[in-house]
Amino acid sequence: MSAVDSPRSTPPRFRRAWLIAAVLVAAAALAWWAWPRADASAAASSPGKTVPVRVARASAEPLVLRLKAVGTVTPLHSVVVRSRVDGELMRLHFQEGQQVKAGDLLAQIDPRPYEVKLAQAQGTQQQNLAELENAERQLQRYRELQRQHFVSAQELSDQQSKVRQLQGRRISDQAAVDEARLQLQYTRIVAPVSGRVGLRRLDVGNLVQASDTEGLVTLAQTAPISVLFTVPEPELPALLDAVQAQPALAVEAWDREERTQLAHGALSSVDNRIDTATGTLKLRAQFDNADQGLFPNQFVNVRLQLGEHPALLIPDAAVQFGSQGNYVHIVDKDNKAQRRNVVLGPADDGRVAVRSGLQAGDQVVIEGIDGLEDGTAVEIVAEPAAQAKAAKAGA
Repeated sequence: MSAVDSPRSTPPRFRRAWLIAAVLVAAAALAWWAWPRADASAAASSPGKTVPVRVARASAEPLVLRLKAVGTVTPLHSVVVRSRVDGELMRLHFQEGQQVKAGDLLAQIDPRPYEVKLAQAQGTQQQNLAELENAERQLQRYRELQRQHFVSAQELSDQQSKVRQLQGRRISDQAAVDEARLQLQYTRIVAPVSGRVGLRRLDVGNLVQASDTEGLVTLAQTAPISVLFTVPEPELPALLDAVQAQPALAVEAWDREERTQLAHGALSSVDNRIDTATGTLKLRAQFDNADQGLFPNQFVNVRLQLGEHPALLIPDAAVQFGSQGNYVHIVDKDNKAQRRNVVLGPADDGRVAVRSGLQAGDQVVIEGIDGLEDGTAVEIVAEPAAQAKAAKAGA
């Protein structure tokens, strides 16, 4: 072995220097890694360290139970206005998008051909009435002559048959006059229901036929109006119990983002069967819609109120979710945080019912929850409105 390869060629003092340097580097790394955690632990366990928090009190109040669903605004009546007679469209008496009332004149078909038919039917009726009157007078004379034995019984019977035949013709003539008068009336197209007319499909001057399926215009009733929505089958027992207690349950219609309430109405009907394809039950709610806030085929969010029940309520923001279930932090009389496991119930409008784990009056932390542990000292920060109220009271 050469002098270069021998381990004895490295001086002992250099080996000790490298060993000391490695130990120092490892110690520095360990100190750097442990320093923040030790500082955080010390801060959490330090009795003088306080955490600012905002709190809310658990309160015993009635909780409104609601079913939420999506719905579609649907007119109670939607009519395709069509002509019942053939003819030229003479006039339109509406503006597109106009609100009309039941019975308002919408369009006029050329009435002249139907006036002619009515006159013809009335003329035929007058002729047959004159013939009937003459036959009735002859029948009266035949009866007098038959009593004097100047005419036979057969001749009297023939005259009676002729009168009855003419009486039947009188009924037919009256029916023909009524039919002609009805056809003339159909030349005036009126609104069958109140509502808003849509865009016209024909212009004045076009020939209209009763067989046209598209019609002249669509008329949709908008006040009142309804909303169709569905609820899942598991909610059916609670829904039926609420309907039996109060058939006209309150219903709210909200916009797509659920930020603005559009209308307030009531449940009007429940379907008689569950849709097996979707497992849902269809319901209809009715709204006055006097302000026209709901528009046909509009998408809305529906909130169906099933009733009110007493409950212990806290804000949703106070609830935390852990591996052992739901919990909250409360502030005790010593202004220290304590963790409480809770069992939750239904929620509504930013508040949730607590079935167990809290009592009325407990202060639950709603802001400043991060880093809280059992025994952490806290400082309750009042809301700006509460601070202003307290300052005003002190003044």
